[in-house]
Amino acid sequence: MLSRELFGTVTLYDLFLAVVILVGAFFGTKLLVTYMRRSIKDKVSKDHLQIIVKAMYYGIMIIALLTVLPLLGVQISGLLLAGGFAGIIIGFASQNIVSNLISGIFLMIERPIKIGDAVNIDGTMGIVNDIKIMSTIVRTYEGLFVRIPNIRVFTGTLTNFVSNIVRRFSYTIGIRYRDDAELAISVIKKLIENEPMALVNPAPMVFVSELGESSVNIQVHIWAPTTDWFALRNEMLWKIKKNLEANGIQIPFPQRVLWFEKPADSDQLEPGTKTIDKTDS
Repeated sequence: MLSRELFGTVTLYDLFLAVVILVGAFFGTKLLVTYMRRSIKDKVSKDHLQIIVKAMYYGIMIIALLTVLPLLGVQISGLLLAGGFAGIIIGFASQNIVSNLISGIFLMIERPIKIGDAVNIDGTMGIVNDIKIMSTIVRTYEGLFVRIPNIRVFTGTLTNFVSNIVRRFSYTIGIRYRDDAELAISVIKKLIENEPMALVNPAPMVFVSELGESSVNIQVHIWAPTTDWFALRNEMLWKIKKNLEANGIQIPFPQRVLWFEKPADSDQLEPGTKTIDKTDS
C-alpha cells in the first residue's frame, strides 16, 4: 500500500516520510530551543540568546525542508535555478524588503542596540522589545508598541541612552542678584559630595554661567551611573532647591523695571489725567 505512486515517482511512503521529517524537525527544534534557553540563559546576554535561538530554529527547518524536497520529486538544482530567476524579479519588485533584510543582518552583526536598551530612533523613544530580521519593535514610554523597519534603524539617527555605563545631567539654577553666589556654589558642591551615586570621576562641575535679566545663573553638571541617572536627576534638583532656601538663597521670579516719565508740558494733559513721577517697581 505504501508503495503506491501518488504523482510521478512519489509514493505514499515518500509522502509519509516527508511529513514525519517535517513534523519531527518542528517539534525537535522546539525542544532543542527550550533546552538551549534554559542551559545558556545565564551565560550569554538576552539579545545574544535570541540570535542563537533564531539561527538554530531557522537553520534546522531549512535543512529539513531541503531533505524532504527530493522525496516529493522536487530537484534542488532545478529549484535553485528557478529560484535565481525568481529572486531577480522579486528583488526589483521588493527593494525595501531586501533593504530591511540586509539592514537586519548588519544590525545583528554591528549591534548598536540590544533588547532592553532605552533608545531614540528617528524620534521614536522607548525600550527595545525585540530585534527581528526585518524590523525592530520598540515599546514607547506610553506603553505603545512601534514596529520600525530595520532600514530606518540602520540608516537613520539612532540614540542609545544606556550604551555607556555613565551619563551626565545638567541644571541651570538661577539665584537673586543680592544672594551670595559663592555660598550657593558651596552648598551645591557639598550636596553632590554627600550623594553616593554622584560620580567623582568624571568630576562634577558647578560654576556661574550667565548674568541673566533677573538672576545670576549657576550651571551644574553631575555624572551618574546610567542605571541610576534618572532617579538621581529628579532627586538632586529638589535637594538643591531646599538647601538653597535653607541658607537664605532664593530662586527669583522674572522681574522688569518700568519707568514712567512726566510729560514736558503738564498743561497739555486732558482733564482727569494723572501724572506719575519716575519710579521703579
